Amino acid sequence: MHSASISMQTPPSTAELQKELDARAPQSLGAMFMQRIKEQPDDMAFTFPNREEIWEELTWTQTGEKASAFAAGLLGRGLKLEDRVAIISITRIEWALADLGIALAGCATTTVYPNTKSEDVRFILADSDSKAVVAEDMDQVQKVLDHKELNKAISFIIVLDGKSDGKRVISWDDFMAEGQAYLSKNPTCVEESLSRITRSTLATLIYTSGTTGTPKGVRLPHRAWTYLAESVELMNLVRPDHLAFLWLPLSHSFGKSMMAFQIKYGFRTAIDGRIERITENLGIIKPSFMCGVPRIFEKVRAAVLTGETSRGLKGFIAHWAFSVGYKAIPYRLEGKKMPKVLASRHSLADKLVFSKLREKMGGNLEFMISGAAKLSPQVQKWFYAAGIIVVEGYGLTEAATVNAVNHYHEPKFGSVGSPIPGLEIRVAEDGEVLMRGPNIMDGYHKNPEATAEAIDPDGWFHTGDIGYLDEIGHLRITDRKKDLMKTSGGKYVAPTKVEAALMANVPYISQAVAVGDGRKYIGALLVMDPDSLMRWGKNHGHPKASYTELTQLPEIRRSIDRFIAKANTHLEKWETIKRYAILDHELTVETGAVTESLKIKRNRVIESHREIVDSLFDDIEETSSES
Repeated sequence: MHSASISMQTPPSTAELQKELDARAPQSLGAMFMQRIKEQPDDMAFTFPNREEIWEELTWTQTGEKASAFAAGLLGRGLKLEDRVAIISITRIEWALADLGIALAGCATTTVYPNTKSEDVRFILADSDSKAVVAEDMDQVQKVLDHKELNKAISFIIVLDGKSDGKRVISWDDFMAEGQAYLSKNPTCVEESLSRITRSTLATLIYTSGTTGTPKGVRLPHRAWTYLAESVELMNLVRPDHLAFLWLPLSHSFGKSMMAFQIKYGFRTAIDGRIERITENLGIIKPSFMCGVPRIFEKVRAAVLTGETSRGLKGFIAHWAFSVGYKAIPYRLEGKKMPKVLASRHSLADKLVFSKLREKMGGNLEFMISGAAKLSPQVQKWFYAAGIIVVEGYGLTEAATVNAVNHYHEPKFGSVGSPIPGLEIRVAEDGEVLMRGPNIMDGYHKNPEATAEAIDPDGWFHTGDIGYLDEIGHLRITDRKKDLMKTSGGKYVAPTKVEAALMANVPYISQAVAVGDGRKYIGALLVMDPDSLMRWGKNHGHPKASYTELTQLPEIRRSIDRFIAKANTHLEKWETIKRYAILDHELTVETGAVTESLKIKRNRVIESHREIVDSLFDDIEETSSES
């Protein structure tokens, strides 16, 4: 049952603005794309690494030609309006071109994470009624071929890195040639297809990886993306002369929204989804802005805090520089002039430390946006102290992802920003955040019960997130409604807050799981970051020790103890970590411990490590020296 909302009236102008934006939004993603080509035919749209690792460029006209050839290939093979085409690949130029081609053909993209297990691929393809698949390589192709029940439904598979087999599998190059030939014989086929698309036509089917239960297919019509782009444009976050670095999974709605924004605004995008190449690519691309998830920002910070520059004279200088940077934050945030001595020290700190860090990240970054999970304000302040602006945004797949965002000119630490123009947001009596607007999904595919649970009769989408609107109208999210823990003492604890404090203050860890529901205090399961841990081992006399061996050394625990104590200073007394365990293995998609989007399945992890969790709550004194 949906709870009633407290008196927090949305200003009438919000509803009026919503109608105005909805009315002027393009008819479809394809129409918006064609308008961009018309306005900027010869401007660069994408730059990307080819198979020889040489960066190439595509203008908007060239992008349109390739997307049209792909669309014609689909039409030539008999695909019709709203027929689903699945894409199983990391983010790369072909992903973007295929997605644009699918939009031009009037079909709908079913997104599949490349790390999705074979059985889950079977479920998604079957549940979505996908007719064709774009697969990155033969390993991804095999995930489809493994299931004979898909033979009839999936009529063909386009492989990006592979060869045609003369049967169901066709290479990317062969399919594009086929599409170009069909387009030459039927020059108006794409235009005719575009004319049949309405705002309500299904554009994207994204399966939420969900931390519990079976994935649900989120049905997002063209209206969701075009309205979102129209709305966010009013926030003046980006400019046409910006260069974005897109590495986010296009399987995720966060990455998809970046594509919609690019089409609307016309900025340039460097595209390469290989996570291991992010740092190197920043130096090559020198982007104006980048969107990421908290773990990327945490890893950058941890690398600096535990790297070669963290010790000796360099470590002393870095520590001094950041102490100066922190003192300068209030003046910078308020746009006030620093005292003369502080200004002089800040200038020296910038020259010796901060400028070098910014140069490693390309040197041109105006801002970065963090989304998909909660970002620690500590991490945000650390970057800001170094002159790197990381602002937080918020959104859900069911609402086309970007629902609130901070402006980089006025960052507010701990806030996810103001709601996007025209989106109605209010908070229910139990603290749940509700939304209403044209960017909300049509519902869950083949799941009317779940749809009715998520969207009430008045059109309000129930996010499942607990939060509030602060005094300046910024949204602040505290936790997931279903994830709140309650100690045996009756105190409610938000596990994401505890986990964020751990991730921000314990530089050697890559994953943290807070535990303690129904217990007298809070504990945690920690997973060590392999790179940081191996570096620690090398620096502390254990150069040949394995990852598993290092995790269980008493020395590493003593080191972690100090960082845990620091993390606890950022938590309320009832939230502090009293005991913890360091796991000797990582939590992975393969073991079912995390989702394809790398969100931890907390309940699954706790259940599969029940003996370790129980050991944290043996009948001991809460003031144990192990705490």
